[in-house]
Amino acid sequence: MRARRIQAAARRDSRRWRGVRRQVDALDIATFSAVASTHSPLLDAAMPPLTRAADRSSLWIGIAGLLALTGRARGRRAALRGLAAIGVTSLIANQVSKRLHRRPRPSITQVPVQRLAPRIPTSTSFPSGHSASAMAFAAAASAESPALTVPLRMLAGLVGFSRVATGAHYPSDVAAGFALGEAVAWLTTRLVPVERVDPLQDQLAVHAGTPRPDGAGIALVINPRAGSGRAARIVPIVRQALPRLRVVELGPDDDYAAVIRATAARCEVLAVAGGDGTVQQAAAAAHAYGIPLAVLPAGTFNHFAKDLGMYPLSVAIDAIRAGTQARVDLGEVNGQIFVNTASVGAYTDFVAIRERYEHRIGKPLAAVVAAARTLGRASAVRVRVRDLDGQMIDARFSLLFLGNGRYEPRGFAPVHRAALDDARLDLRVLGVTRRGSRARVILDLFTGRISRNRRYQEFSDAEFELELPEGPYRIARDGELGEEVDRLSARVLPRALTVIAPASSRHGPNRLSLPRVDRVGVDRASRRV
Repeated sequence: MRARRIQAAARRDSRRWRGVRRQVDALDIATFSAVASTHSPLLDAAMPPLTRAADRSSLWIGIAGLLALTGRARGRRAALRGLAAIGVTSLIANQVSKRLHRRPRPSITQVPVQRLAPRIPTSTSFPSGHSASAMAFAAAASAESPALTVPLRMLAGLVGFSRVATGAHYPSDVAAGFALGEAVAWLTTRLVPVERVDPLQDQLAVHAGTPRPDGAGIALVINPRAGSGRAARIVPIVRQALPRLRVVELGPDDDYAAVIRATAARCEVLAVAGGDGTVQQAAAAAHAYGIPLAVLPAGTFNHFAKDLGMYPLSVAIDAIRAGTQARVDLGEVNGQIFVNTASVGAYTDFVAIRERYEHRIGKPLAAVVAAARTLGRASAVRVRVRDLDGQMIDARFSLLFLGNGRYEPRGFAPVHRAALDDARLDLRVLGVTRRGSRARVILDLFTGRISRNRRYQEFSDAEFELELPEGPYRIARDGELGEEVDRLSARVLPRALTVIAPASSRHGPNRLSLPRVDRVGVDRASRRV
């Protein structure tokens, strides 16, 4: 008796489901017929080219190429994530779902001939592969770059509508494709989380200085060979904009440090144009003589100039004319200044290889190439680290990075600083001692999950004492190789350097205010393992 009741309930549920299916099919057919029979020259002209552009995901591949060509890391990540989502979605839609749901295509007799899809599909109808790929790319790419959300999703919606308007799919096919693409895009963010870069935590407090509209009192030290010889090209531009500025060119046989110190002793503002090593020497001289430093972008990568907002050259010249100033931190290792980074061990090789390739394949992929080549031949360095609270770690590391200020993003491919006056040092170490662990590290670098690898550790503090028991090892400051050391005494010099900075920068308007109280000791020994 009970079995019969269960069977009867099952038949009722089956009838209800078939009724729902019939209603959906009726609504599908009615909506399709309404769109197909609509007389619209606009649809006739626009829909076939749009649906043709989306064939084989050509439209999305083109957009991905444009994002990659922007040169921005976020654009490259958006392109890569979007293309990966398309690949997975296309596989599921075309090789799995269409084989399981043998739904026939709609009749095209109602569709005007001029609006028909250029290529009449022969596969089954459910779901729409074009719609699935469109939404997969739009949702995945906009997860990396939220500013793309509205334009990409609108374009994906138009592609889906074009599949109905040209007679290729029912509306429910398009809806199912959208749902599939959205699900795959969400899945990619779970497998490879989006690397969120925190917004600038504390913009520079810029205050008024002495305006120098003609460059009076400024001496520019320039390394004409920096930036593969590009630095020399800025001299005529700078001379024309600042006619009273004095130019000192560094020769191949000059003692750079001595020339820069002598120049700093005879000027009111020291300007520098060159690579990171030249900028570091100029910062040390400006700090020693207590004068402002103006950094002109003339090197290959211009890390410090970009972090200051002194980029491009026209912005830097305007800031020098206005004379607006700010105070930033300096790093110090064993009594010598650095402005960007200091490193020991294989990280010097890692940086050199990454910078060799990053302008061609982008920083994330260049980091993978550099890590593979570096980790494949690097020997581990034993390091003991002690911070201000006495916390000690004793382990072997292959790569060691020390930054002046906390860098973003987290993980072992730092790009830029969240602030230049946070009174912190950023210590990152990556330990790789076995071949298997090297493969895992390279995979985590490629997928952006290196910050979650247990062999990676990072610290933030105002001072560090590092012992190298098996040393000495060569130290590099701002990319320039220095002396061999077996101990590193690193500390931050809070707001020790006065710099010329624009009143507004790529980060938005800087605050015009008085100098703030130094914040040494805040958030001490911040660590992520």
